[in-house]
Amino acid sequence: MRFVLYQRDYCHLCDLALAELAAARAPEFDSVFIDDVPELEPVYGTRVPVFRDTLSGAEIGWPFDAVGITNWLASLD
Repeated sequence: MRFVLYQRDYCHLCDLALAELAAARAPEFDSVFIDDVPELEPVYGTRVPVFRDTLSGAEIGWPFDAVGITNWLASLD
């Protein structure tokens, strides 16, 4: 999958991010819970939620809204 949302269990900001991604009609993405992947903790531990384009490596971190996501996605093309 091209896009990934890095998040944590029981993360209210991650729940808000999911709502903004839905409002932006973001393309399908995988959810990766960094609590389950110890090597991701040093990279994303204090930054989640983070939405990442695996093709370019570009990331948008919280806080973001639907307009910000839409603009970010448009900038990838």
